[in-house]
Amino acid sequence: VVLHNDVTRMNKEDVTTPPQEGVYIQGLFMDGAGWDRKNSKLAEPTPKVLYVTMPIIHVYAINTKGAKDPKLYVCPVYKKPRRTDLTFITALYLKTTQNPDHWVMRGVALLCDIK
Repeated sequence: VVLHNDVTRMNKEDVTTPPQEGVYIQGLFMDGAGWDRKNSKLAEPTPKVLYVTMPIIHVYAINTKGAKDPKLYVCPVYKKPRRTDLTFITALYLKTTQNPDHWVMRGVALLCDIK
C-alpha cells in the first residue's frame, strides 16, 4: 500500500463533502515554481511572486507494488520555509512537462506555512 495524490482544480469553497477515500489537503504554498491550474501541472514561476497558493490536493492509498511514474516530480512538503529534516513532512507527486530534475535544481517545495 502506497500513498498517492492528485492535485484537483477545486478551492476550499468548492469542497462540500469529504472524498470517498483519503483526505483533501488545503492551504499548501508552492515555493520555487508556479502552478498551472488549467492543466494541473508545475509551471515556471511568475516574476516577483514568491509563493503560489495550491488548490485542494487529494491524498489516498492505493494497493500496488509498481513504481511511481518517473515523469512525476517528487515534491517535498515542509512545515516552514526553513527546510530541515525537522520540518520535513512527506513528499507529494506533481505532474510536469519538464524533466523532474529541472525542479530539483530549482529547489521547488510545498510549504504549510510561509512565515
